[in-house]
Amino acid sequence: MTRQEILNELKGVVAPYTTNKEALNNLNDQTDLIADLKINSANLVDIIIDAEARYDIEIDYDSADKMLNVGSCIDVISEKLNQK
Repeated sequence: MTRQEILNELKGVVAPYTTNKEALNNLNDQTDLIADLKINSANLVDIIIDAEARYDIEIDYDSADKMLNVGSCIDVISEKLNQK
């Protein structure tokens, strides 16, 4: 999968957890999940669980800790997909 394909799918994973639709529409590698999308820490866990299910991967605690912006989420998902 390309970064752009993951970004497009990740937008759908994140959408239910943000009320900032403008930031969602402008999603890019630098978009911060907490500051820009106004996602709380409990919903970050939900996003990780949803990403695991969407991509059929397992995201460990160390990788989850890195998932603070969209770019790092794509990096982690891409890494896990390549390990499959």
